[in-house]
Amino acid sequence: MQIKRCRWCTDDPEYIAYHDLEWAVPLRDDKSLFEFLILEGSQAGLSWLTILKKRENYRKAFEGFDPAAVARFDQRRITRLLSNPGIVRNRLKVEAAVKNARAVLKIKEKYGCLSDYLWRYVDGRPIQNAWKTHVQVPAATEQSKAMSKDLKAFGCSFVGPTICYAFMQAVGMVNDHTTDCFRYHEVRQLAG
Repeated sequence: MQIKRCRWCTDDPEYIAYHDLEWAVPLRDDKSLFEFLILEGSQAGLSWLTILKKRENYRKAFEGFDPAAVARFDQRRITRLLSNPGIVRNRLKVEAAVKNARAVLKIKEKYGCLSDYLWRYVDGRPIQNAWKTHVQVPAATEQSKAMSKDLKAFGCSFVGPTICYAFMQAVGMVNDHTTDCFRYHEVRQLAG
């Protein structure tokens, strides 16, 4: 019998591994949350598979997604990144990563950690949706709109409501596996 996955998951082994092991699993680690914030912004207008295939390059280029290190990137470093074929070489996206790192440091100063700040949009617990088909899944929600607005107020960019919702899905703030996907109930149980 073939395993039933969310319809968006292709047959690419990297995509399958991401779907099966990572997507919608609740993340509370600040570095991992910062990583997804940058990767989701970099994905805008591209396929997620493109970003997955460049993920290790991003980890190297962005100092293991250490926000303090990335916040120190200057124009020379940004120019060097723009010649790195291992990442998306879009000036606005690379500059956004640096701006977002600086914003994350401000958030951590105010809230103690990025995790506490972000998870408050879902009252600290994953939202358990029950979509029967992928067409029911929204592109944005009130929570992602609020997150977007607040992140922008801290100086972030590439954090529109749709990007924020994709981020929320990726880091397990919402369980948007469709109910026919084998991961739906597994991820639901992770929420406790």
